[in-house]
Order: sequence, then structure tokens, then C-alpha cells
Amino acid sequence: MRWPEPLTTLQRAELSLTEKLQQITWGLIALICAISGMGFVMLYSAANGSLDPWAMRQMIRFALGLLVLIGVALVDLRFWLKHAYTFYGFAFLLLIYVEIAGALHMGGQRWIDLKVIQLQPSEIMKIALVMALARYFHRLSADDIGSPLALVAPIGLVLAPVGLVMMQPDLGTGVMLMLVGGGMFFVAGVRIWKFALVIAAGVGAVPLAWNFLHDYQKNRILTFLNPENDPLGAGYHIMQSKIALGSGGLFGQGFLNGSQAHLDFLPERQTDFIFTMLAEELGMVGGVLLLLLYTCVFVYGFAIAFSSRSHFGRMLAIGLTLNLFAYVFINMAMVMGLLPVVGVPLPLISYGGTAMLTVLVGFGFLIGVYINRDLKIGQRGLSDDR
Repeated sequence: MRWPEPLTTLQRAELSLTEKLQQITWGLIALICAISGMGFVMLYSAANGSLDPWAMRQMIRFALGLLVLIGVALVDLRFWLKHAYTFYGFAFLLLIYVEIAGALHMGGQRWIDLKVIQLQPSEIMKIALVMALARYFHRLSADDIGSPLALVAPIGLVLAPVGLVMMQPDLGTGVMLMLVGGGMFFVAGVRIWKFALVIAAGVGAVPLAWNFLHDYQKNRILTFLNPENDPLGAGYHIMQSKIALGSGGLFGQGFLNGSQAHLDFLPERQTDFIFTMLAEELGMVGGVLLLLLYTCVFVYGFAIAFSSRSHFGRMLAIGLTLNLFAYVFINMAMVMGLLPVVGVPLPLISYGGTAMLTVLVGFGFLIGVYINRDLKIGQRGLSDDR
């Protein structure tokens, strides 16, 4: 990958709009477009060779989201540092509103009906949590992180939205928030033994947590352990997904020719199980190609993180990259039967407005970190060029 030439902090402050655009990592934009293009093609296939009702809407959302991405990337990184808690608070209030007056859909109260789009606040919280944790850890020294009391606030930042999300109920998003939060704690320098204590406590609390799960969540876990026990009921989704994956073979059954998908055996083929349809029609070759594209995006994300001179920029870039990795890992493991079915979309591929927008906003922050990579930010959020 070819990176633009680095600039000094003073030069960066004086950049014109054109010069800022030249500093954008257009290689990453190209990867995003390539992955999204595969998504458009699969949504076209999911509708049996029609742009309606999914592919055209997804393309319009992507085009608008791409403009938002570039707009976010051009904003000074110190602005996002200053308003990180505000963004988190806004997302948290949206989660509370969902509990009070959210729209019901498929047994869950997770959306706010804005008529034009069904807004899902839990998707916004994935970005907001990363921003809030990045700001919190930005002001802490290594000695501060070693203090257990210093971890009380960030643990609260993670557990508060997780609790609200689990009430919706949305087990998949709750798990994602905890995984990303845990990853940022690790990158910030929290000792391994503290993670061991938390994991041990979590394992010990499993019998208690089981009683708080909804019946359908319990069924999903039991089905994951033994899907053949109820192949026409709770195990139907994952059984059909495995059949479709296996029938794809090396090169697939051909575009628009996936039998499981087009004969309506494969459920939710435009959202949660879209990777299964891709593998059935394009085979292992198509699946591996998509994985390689995602891997290149992950490499870009971590490279941007390590190029940043500010701790906030590093934490923000790493958190956003971990968030994207969690999306991809959980979705693909889910449709392969390696994890319970928890309803996590495949980023830039699955149909969905809020998920598409928040993923692109996340990329905007990531590219913004790169544009401001030479900007050193003090613990108070001011430039530090000493």
C-alpha cells in the first residue's frame, strides 16, 4: 500500500480542502467500495435478479454514507476528542428512548421509526463506546491504568449500554460491545491477571445469567450445541446455512443459481445469512476473496493506528478496527455454526441502513486519524508540539 507523504503539524493546520482530500487513504476507500460492490451484487441476487427492494436502496445509502465518511474524515481530530462523551451520551439517550417508545420488529424493540429509515441506536453505540473509551484512556498514564479504581468508570461505560441492549433484547450486539470494550482495555495496558479475574467471574455467573436469558436466546444456545435436535424448528436456520455452504463447493453453483437461497430454504438471505448465499453461488473462491478484502481493511486499520502520534488517535483507530473485526468474525462464525445465531450483520454486505451508515462513519473516523497522524495531542486535548 502507498501512503501519502507525511506533513508536519503546522503544515497540516494550514491544509486547504484539496490538500486534505489528497491526504485521504484512497486505497482504503477503494477496498470499501470493492466490498460494498460485492454486497450490491449479492443483494441483487437475493431479490432473484432485481435491484428492488434491497440492492438499489443499499447503493443509495452507500453513496450518501460515503459523503458522510469523507466529511467526518476532514474534521479535526481534537473536535472528536472534545465531544466524545457528548456523542456517547447522545447514543445512550437513544438506547433509553428505544426502551420507552422503540418500534417492535421480529420480537425485538431495537429501532426508532424515522419514516425514512429505521434507526437502530445500538449500532450508533458501537462507535460512541469506542470514542468514549479512547478519550478516557487518552488522559491516563501507565501508572493510572494499573490502579483498579481507574477502571471503574470505563467498566461502567461498557456495562451501562450492554445492559440496555440486552433488555431489547439483542444478545449479539451486547456481546460485541463487551468484546470491543475488552479489546480496548487490553490495548490500553490493563494487566492480564485482571482479565483472568473477570473471565473467571463471568464463568461463575453463567448459571445465574442463564436465568435472565429469554427463551429464544436459550433455544439459540441449545441449538448451537445440537442443531440436529430440531432441524425443522430452532435448528432450521443453521442447518440450511450449512447445506448452502457445502453445496457451493470450490467455485459455487453460479451467480443467481444458488438452490438453497432461491428456493427460499435459506432464511434472512439479504441480512444475517448473506455470506452463506455468497458462498453457495461463488463457492469457496468467492468467500476467500471477500475474506482477503476484509483482511486488507484490517491491515489498513492497524497501520493507521500505529502511524498516529496521539494516544487518542491510536486508541480510536484500534477500537474501530476491532469493532469491524468483531462484526466479520461473529457473522461468519455464526453462519458456519461455530457460534450461536445472534443476528449480527456482515458489514458493507448485509442489507441495513443504520449498520451501513455507522460502519462508514467509523471508516471516516479511521481516515481522520490518518489525516491527523502527526498531530500530537496533550491530555487536555490541546496540540503538543514539544
